[in-house]
Amino acid sequence: MFKRSFNEELIKQLLKSDLYKHKISEDIKAGVIFPGIRAGRIDFYHKGGKLFTFDKDGFKTHIKYASVYKSKDDYISESRISSLERITSFVDGYARIKENCSLYAGVESSGVSCIYGNYSYIASKSNIVVLDIEVSLESLDADKNQDRIDVLFFDKNKKCLIFCEAKHYSNKEIWSQKETKPEVVGQVQRYEKQIGIKGDCVLQEYGNYINAVNKLFSLDLSCPASINQHVVLMVFGFDKDQLSGRLRELFKANMPRDLRYYAIGNVASLKIENVFKKCGL
Repeated sequence: MFKRSFNEELIKQLLKSDLYKHKISEDIKAGVIFPGIRAGRIDFYHKGGKLFTFDKDGFKTHIKYASVYKSKDDYISESRISSLERITSFVDGYARIKENCSLYAGVESSGVSCIYGNYSYIASKSNIVVLDIEVSLESLDADKNQDRIDVLFFDKNKKCLIFCEAKHYSNKEIWSQKETKPEVVGQVQRYEKQIGIKGDCVLQEYGNYINAVNKLFSLDLSCPASINQHVVLMVFGFDKDQLSGRLRELFKANMPRDLRYYAIGNVASLKIENVFKKCGL
């Protein structure tokens, strides 16, 4: 069951925690960390990775991020390893944990992080903001457990949710031979079918999501009233030659007319209003 809820008691616990008060809250305001409400927990993302999760048991992070020593030097000799002191708290090792998190991010996750870093629903003044990322829905395909859609945008004026799937130019799922359908087309169409079937539930849960973040971050967002039935496909990470060559001949030429897509080389320079204008949303 798709859920987006975070009760008031957990909000109180989070606001009292040292890690949140002294580290995470300022990074959220700066767009460095993106918070996403889940079912009974909140995930904090940084540079394409899940930096921390907070639930009834407090904060957690992956062990590969938290394997941090206290040292003023970037390089150490083998003879010093036994004398190095490990961090004793997330607050103590926060900067290095963030650094480790960013090092493990894949190319597509890093691209998505540029989008939510610039258009976070908390930090951005844009009318169109990123409301959520990594949205997992129970798959309609018997061979898959979950469908995970990369980005959920929210048009604050229209009170409308719009999903987006982001693919790097190197992803083989966007490529096929001439006049054949690439794998990503079926993926986007499956997501659109999901939205058609589960739209009412998704809309209700994101109403809960917005109620939670309004309380947590002192926001005044309106609850969503509708979901766009189209899922935007965004392709990024190519140069000018690739744009006029392979991208035009083997990507754009194979896209169905009713599929909404947007191509941008440098995703860090993305202007979100251009995406919606180009896609007629």
